[in-house]
Amino acid sequence: MTYDDPFRCFVPYPDAPVRNAPGGPLSGLTLAVKDLFDVKGYPTGAGSPIVLAQSGIKTKTAPVVKALLEAGARFVGKTHTDELAFSLNGKNAHFGSPINPAAPARITGGSSCGSMAAVAGRLADIALGSDTGGSVRAPASYGGLFGIRPSHGRISLKRTWPLAESLDTAGWFARDGETFARVGAVLLGKDRIALPSAPRFLLADDMFAQAVPEAETILRNAVQRAMPGLGEPEAVTAVRDIDALYWAFRWIQGREAWAADGAMIERFDPPLGPGVKERFAFSKAVTEEQYAKGEATRKTFRARLARLLGQDGVLILPTVPDIAPLVSAQEPELDDFRNRALRLLCLSGLSGFPQVTIPVAQREGAPLGLSLIGPKGSDASLIGVALAYERASRIRIA
Repeated sequence: MTYDDPFRCFVPYPDAPVRNAPGGPLSGLTLAVKDLFDVKGYPTGAGSPIVLAQSGIKTKTAPVVKALLEAGARFVGKTHTDELAFSLNGKNAHFGSPINPAAPARITGGSSCGSMAAVAGRLADIALGSDTGGSVRAPASYGGLFGIRPSHGRISLKRTWPLAESLDTAGWFARDGETFARVGAVLLGKDRIALPSAPRFLLADDMFAQAVPEAETILRNAVQRAMPGLGEPEAVTAVRDIDALYWAFRWIQGREAWAADGAMIERFDPPLGPGVKERFAFSKAVTEEQYAKGEATRKTFRARLARLLGQDGVLILPTVPDIAPLVSAQEPELDDFRNRALRLLCLSGLSGFPQVTIPVAQREGAPLGLSLIGPKGSDASLIGVALAYERASRIRIA
């Protein structure tokens, strides 16, 4: 357990021994785990006092955590998450908020906020998070890290607190590409669809337009820097109706979030934090008709994206619209930014296709990430492509 915690990223649970293999592909790496995943000897609190009170000490470890431990990674603690993992802001009204080591005046992003802070702050080499609506990808962009949302269903979520079953995934953070790929080799196995070494790069013009103008310019410059080594991407329109896609995501996430947590909320009437309370109220009100409409939109979009990518295409887009909002931003401003971010983040979520975010730039001294989406099942090879893209897009000073 890490007690020297200047970035407030770890949950201060009493220390308990967690065994790891003495050797293996992740030997020598320290591991932090988001407090949604069960770890033997610890409770699982999910950022909620009610969940924590009911948890008890877990007697088994989630398979995804166990795989990392058996590969030699050494556990150093469980990390804070937004309440019930239902936020992108990294603020928890009950347990506090981690500090963003890469930009202390700005939010970490959520809900894998503690895991991002642990890696960006060099308190862990790798950290496990979950990603439903962007909870690994957004914090990774805000902290200057590599992060992934894998293909839906690629990694087991057994013994993990759920948010929205058809959208939930387990992802991870790392500071450098080599370490990031080492984790992928352990967790992903062989690809069902392997991308070629020289894939077709597709630049999602409509998605770049979702970024603020300053961020769009910076990220397009990163794409320009990669062209000499990787070629010029084809400009495409990825989405026919971004608002329809956004609402499909909100309805599906909301309906499933209420299915996961609604009974507990109604039974105990817990004092939910700002933003989380409003999102669960929205979730409760989602109708069967809205959910069905969202499912139909998801099916159509998934087929469209599959046709666009084929088996060799990689879509390039901003991870989020801009650098992280300021910690001082009020809830309406944060909610507005979250809604803008979801218009970018929902593509991978609704399709179930893998997305890797890579650190490529800064604005006003804060990190800014670029994302690559590949065909479903191409996760391992997409990591290789993403690492090559990150190297090609680096700013080189003579």
